[in-house]
Amino acid sequence: MAAPSARANILGLSALYHDSAACLVQDGRIVAAAQEERFTRRKHDESFPLHAIRYCLDEAGLTPEQLTHVVYYEKPLVKFERLMETYLAVAPRGLRSFLLALGNLVNGKVAPARAIDRALDDRYGGPLCYTRHHESHAASAFFPSPFERAAVLTVDGVGEWTTTSLGRGVGNRVSLLRELRFPHSLGLLYSSFTEYCGFKVNSGEYKLMGLAPYGRPVHRGRILAELVELADDGSFRLDQRYFAYSHGLRMINDRFCRLFGAPPRAPEAPIDQHSMDVAASIQAVAEEILLRLARTAHELTGERNLCLAGGVALNCVANGRILREGPFERLWIQPAAGDAGGALGAALFAWHQVLGNPREPAPDDSQRGSFLGPVFGADAIRAALDRAGAVYEQVPSDDELDARVVALLAAGKVVGWFQGRMEFGPRALGARSILADPRSVEMQSRVNLKIKFREGFRPFAPMVLAERAAQWFDLAVESPYMLLVAPVAEARRLAVDETPGAAWQDRLWKKRSQVPAITHVDGSARIQTVDARRNPRMHRLLTAWDAATGCPVLLNTSFNVRGEPIVCTPDDAWRCFMSTEMDVLVLGDVVLLKERQPEYRGRPVAVQLD
Repeated sequence: MAAPSARANILGLSALYHDSAACLVQDGRIVAAAQEERFTRRKHDESFPLHAIRYCLDEAGLTPEQLTHVVYYEKPLVKFERLMETYLAVAPRGLRSFLLALGNLVNGKVAPARAIDRALDDRYGGPLCYTRHHESHAASAFFPSPFERAAVLTVDGVGEWTTTSLGRGVGNRVSLLRELRFPHSLGLLYSSFTEYCGFKVNSGEYKLMGLAPYGRPVHRGRILAELVELADDGSFRLDQRYFAYSHGLRMINDRFCRLFGAPPRAPEAPIDQHSMDVAASIQAVAEEILLRLARTAHELTGERNLCLAGGVALNCVANGRILREGPFERLWIQPAAGDAGGALGAALFAWHQVLGNPREPAPDDSQRGSFLGPVFGADAIRAALDRAGAVYEQVPSDDELDARVVALLAAGKVVGWFQGRMEFGPRALGARSILADPRSVEMQSRVNLKIKFREGFRPFAPMVLAERAAQWFDLAVESPYMLLVAPVAEARRLAVDETPGAAWQDRLWKKRSQVPAITHVDGSARIQTVDARRNPRMHRLLTAWDAATGCPVLLNTSFNVRGEPIVCTPDDAWRCFMSTEMDVLVLGDVVLLKERQPEYRGRPVAVQLD
């Protein structure tokens, strides 16, 4: 270990495979982090994060020459080695995959040093460091957490070779103790079922999780008997005869489809009971694997707390079960748990573990609410609206603004809410959010179909005052990053007559609680607790809403439409507002009502099949 460093400006990067991102850590403090997609407007953009890098440098007030370290979130040559070994093991199958891998080599994905030099205008002369992929995930999970020590579990598709790791974090160090290796991957298993159910891999996994409660896990036994050889400690092996991801451009093959007695659902085809049952079955298997892994992590480390990262850690239903049924007292999950968070983990790994700097856990966490993206002041907002010819009103005080918004929400209006710094990670946490009244049974369908342009079965999340969360949900801990699912409190539930075999559309319209728009078909909700420390602006609005309605809960979904990233700029917000049936837009202290706006002749939102 190096001697502790007094000063360091560390740029962490994740790039060129999925959700490229940049993060700037200055003397151990997370100053800025953002995904490239927010700037380019290409969802899950995997291109090199040029815009995110520029934003991070600008936010920190640094030039490339002032960076002391640049850290890449994985070891590309080891990853390329895995691709080549996998191809040689299955040759001559997989020729197209092999050619793509060669193309990646030519394009610099295996040796990103030149891309980094170009991104920094050849003005950076310091060291370029590489962490291992799951080291980056583990560092992103533990170092920002509020724990002095904890077990660490990372689960995703695949890094270099690793797909799952168990480890421990103590003080300023993380160590990985056990791992599972490619091709045996829970992330790739779940994505295989995502493809089979007609959703897009690497973006449709949320849909599969949301669809699961409509089905029955009737295929759970078949999955465990034929596809997955699962051990008591959570380790597993996948029967590769059913999968194509090792050598093809698809996840599954015809043998997989024959096992479940039906061809894959075509994208955009109606949702049928078979797809619901398949979704329920793989969700049940994933939860069982994760529970066993969590128990093993506890036995291996003896720790009371658990930190989670990797794309599978975004499965908030499984996280809720780990919290309720697992052996740990507390969980902390990286808000940007996927590859984007690897940039943050790589930078913190360098600061603490490479440079040897001490770590003092913050009482909440050091993620700063994950509000790490760009902010736009009043002048920038008004300039964007003036360019667009928008009609708006500036409200003189926060109290008056809150009163206006509360009245509009209570009248059934859907509000685009744009405040402060943009969130880092896939969840809108109250900076780039769409808000609505959760007490309306029609609101879920309305927002899904007329504003988000997405499938009607997909649930919405509640944001709730942290101090009143236990009165509305069976959740005894904070959930500031919307990464835990828990039941709606029994006192808030309503009796429901379920018709056996009813279509999912009929089940969707049942009023299951006092807040039906955020209550899923199984009586659960993906909860975001809002406290005055991390998010004082949203806490004030929720407090005003609670005072007016007696309900401390609002429906919160990301400010975007299907196929488009969460909005970043006031221009993005205006375009999304005008291209949907959203009623109200609030940017900073400015309010816009849809009926007062001129006819919209701008570029429409890019609704893509995802």
